[in-house]
Amino acid sequence: MASSCALLLVAFWNRNDIPSGVGYHPELREEPRQRRTRKRPFETDYEGITYQVNPQYEYDLYGMVVSYRHHDGESTMHKMSNDHLNTADVCVVWGDNLDADLLSKLKFWNGIFTCNVSTSDSAAWSRFDMNQLSNNHLISADDFLRRQIENAKVGDQIRIKGWLASYGGAGAPVRGTSTTRTDAGNGACETIFVDQFAVLVSPFRPWRAALWGASVVLMLSLALHFVLPHRVRS
Repeated sequence: MASSCALLLVAFWNRNDIPSGVGYHPELREEPRQRRTRKRPFETDYEGITYQVNPQYEYDLYGMVVSYRHHDGESTMHKMSNDHLNTADVCVVWGDNLDADLLSKLKFWNGIFTCNVSTSDSAAWSRFDMNQLSNNHLISADDFLRRQIENAKVGDQIRIKGWLASYGGAGAPVRGTSTTRTDAGNGACETIFVDQFAVLVSPFRPWRAALWGASVVLMLSLALHFVLPHRVRS
């Protein structure tokens, strides 16, 4: 019981470590593709709200998830702006950043609207290319696509296809999008109206496996503790 509890805590702490020794899908070496679109502005409804979507570019991104944040539309800034369309922020890397040794020295995490990266290793920082990282606001009114996005985990190699777009609901501010990978700071995130979402490679995650295994062993040991008869030792 004690061992499984200790393993559970360690595994939970490390559950979002990026897996090593994984082969990368060849498309992840390429830059995201974008081109001007002829798609006209359109309306889409979600959770009883009509949103106006203004597509700017067709967009096709291959990347590996390094952090993410799901949004339920009922918390913090999303509730204040009546934004239920933004299902998640997904931060990905591609190209030369796909190096397990490099990524192991970096820490990634998502804020409400941001993706953050830090390290105490100056050599790793100098090797990391910030132009091959992007934080993507994923918007969709399709429940199937939203479930696919929700199931993506750190280490998954994914493809996102859709439109870089601005959008806004009735009585809410319009949310824009970046159209280049070389910007930074406020407004540098890509807002993508998702047409297709796919997990291309989902690697084995030892810490997540250990998390589930330790949970099962802990539950069994607790059950046995209460079920087995008490032994009195003389």
